[in-house]
Amino acid sequence: MPGEFERHRGCWMLWPERADNWRLVAGPAQHAWVAVAVAIASSEPVTVGASARQFAKARRMLPAAIRVVRLASNDAWMRDVGPTFVVDQGSRQGRHLRGIDWRFNAWGGFDGGLYSPWGADDRVAAKVLAHERAARYRAPFVLEGGAIHVDGEGTLITTEECLLNPNRNPRLSRTDIEERLQGYLGVRRVIWLGRGVVNDETDGHVDNLCCFVRPGVVCLTWTDNGRDPQYRVSMDAYARLKAARDARGRRLVIHKIHQPGPLRTTVGEARGVEHRKGSKPRRAGERLAASYVNFYIGNRAIVMPILDASRDRAAMTKLKKLFPRRRVIGVPAREILLGGGNIHCITQQVPEG
Repeated sequence: MPGEFERHRGCWMLWPERADNWRLVAGPAQHAWVAVAVAIASSEPVTVGASARQFAKARRMLPAAIRVVRLASNDAWMRDVGPTFVVDQGSRQGRHLRGIDWRFNAWGGFDGGLYSPWGADDRVAAKVLAHERAARYRAPFVLEGGAIHVDGEGTLITTEECLLNPNRNPRLSRTDIEERLQGYLGVRRVIWLGRGVVNDETDGHVDNLCCFVRPGVVCLTWTDNGRDPQYRVSMDAYARLKAARDARGRRLVIHKIHQPGPLRTTVGEARGVEHRKGSKPRRAGERLAASYVNFYIGNRAIVMPILDASRDRAAMTKLKKLFPRRRVIGVPAREILLGGGNIHCITQQVPEG
């Protein structure tokens, strides 16, 4: 599996429409999706999958340069329901691209999952791979793309909170999971962090907490407030990263990016979401799992969430230093955050192959 910072041939997204997750029948979220898609399209081709019911609206709202295809799904989290792409070592004919189709159960199935049904989501990866004309591996276990980050040189980071959660693969041990990650992704070293960002409803996806900037270098969600529950989570992650070695035996360089907020759902925002049986309700005052680490690395641009006027500028400055050859584009992303994730969660890069 290549690192996200390696060259892409494009990016995939899914169009939001669930009234029981996105306020005001997903109208504000759709505008946020357009802004993210346009920002990424300045750097690489973008394809957006939309349901038959929403296809005409998505096509009308998105610029002509962004491809829109009919693609049924249960929600809009392409990172978690789409394929994870892998490439071979290359040959005279070039690198061959294939995709892994993980099993998906809406982040926990009937034991803490966020909605039901999720069958259409579980079919998204196969459909994306058909569009990309890429061969498919159907993995026999549950995994979401946001639960892993790799450095492209054999190292993977993840969290115990997510991958060891019994609502994913209750019959698999830590060793079993490591063996499957190594087999499907070609990694040799798995670095286990503990918990993810506080109140992350994905059960602690690593893409909200920590990611690779390049091999040997990571950035980590941080807070200096010792009274914030995120402080202990980030301190534990920092200690584990400091003690770790990557697949090539290197110590990791760790860059801290201070979290926004804390941010919480307002009364008006909660009222705008329809309540339906089987879906996670949105409640006023609930802490949002806000993080600046949840950004997208494009070929020529970093697309980052704008979330907190008191912290946005510092986060953008940090990312400019970490990615000096890429333009940093900030996109207002609170509407995405209200649905439970952010920019990295709604995107999936396709490596060159």
